[in-house]
Amino acid sequence: MRHFLTLTDLSADEFRALLTRAIELKAMRRNGESYQPLKNKVLAMIFEKSSTRTRVSFEAGMAHFGGHALFLSPRDTQLGRGEPIEDSARVLSSMSDCIMVRTFEHEKIETFAVHSSVPVINGLTDDVHPCQLLADMQTWQEYRGDIKGRTVTWIGDGNNMCHSYMHAAKMLGFKLNIACPEGYTPKKKFMQEARDYIELFSDPVGACKNSDLIVTDVWASMGQEDEQDQRSSVFAPYQVDLELMKSAHTDALFMHCLPAHRGEEVSADVIDGAQSVVWDEAENRLHAQKALLEFLLVR
Repeated sequence: MRHFLTLTDLSADEFRALLTRAIELKAMRRNGESYQPLKNKVLAMIFEKSSTRTRVSFEAGMAHFGGHALFLSPRDTQLGRGEPIEDSARVLSSMSDCIMVRTFEHEKIETFAVHSSVPVINGLTDDVHPCQLLADMQTWQEYRGDIKGRTVTWIGDGNNMCHSYMHAAKMLGFKLNIACPEGYTPKKKFMQEARDYIELFSDPVGACKNSDLIVTDVWASMGQEDEQDQRSSVFAPYQVDLELMKSAHTDALFMHCLPAHRGEEVSADVIDGAQSVVWDEAENRLHAQKALLEFLLVR
């Protein structure tokens, strides 16, 4: 049994194989091929943090595979009423074949996995967002091929997405430039793990120079709403606009995990422009997660 709590639960070869398989599954879907390896399988989905793309992609993926997905919010479970994580994990894993958890503290999902008898998938925690990186790297591969040796620039908050990009840089062999305001850099443990593959910048223009891919995220994530005004002021110089994109290679791509706030972390003419691949990136959550479900459940 395997869990998928961070990208590092995969080997580099497994990571690359998942990307290739996701592209194959995408082609099968578009060709109208029926492939249902998860008939009678149940995915339980626990959402302590709300989501559009995570919920729809996992539900649709299980439907395509012939299985079923259960949506569980804090209002629908005893977790929301104080049941110990250990107890919920034991019970839910006895009734389902896989469990996806989207929550706040990363320690919660680690505890859940220890006491689960079925694979646990991280749909997002405050530390990392590994499923999104599967989709991002699939999208890059579709447009540009192998990312090894390329330069990616992360602009904005050193958050969970940034942490997962750091894992991906180490595993797939690309350089990651990170441009963050002072006080908003990634956690030290992640920087230490990927120290040979990252470079920190305070200047976003310098970070974007000679980059092949520019990535950003919202300035205030869920749970940080009370910091919105302060963050808007601090991050204003870090907006990804057309001028900033000019610092990168002329064929550089732009990605954003969505939802996006046009006029804040990214200008409308970038996210809706020719270099943006955010819609393919969003769709690829479906295909990458189908590849992941197949990897974890089909033996």
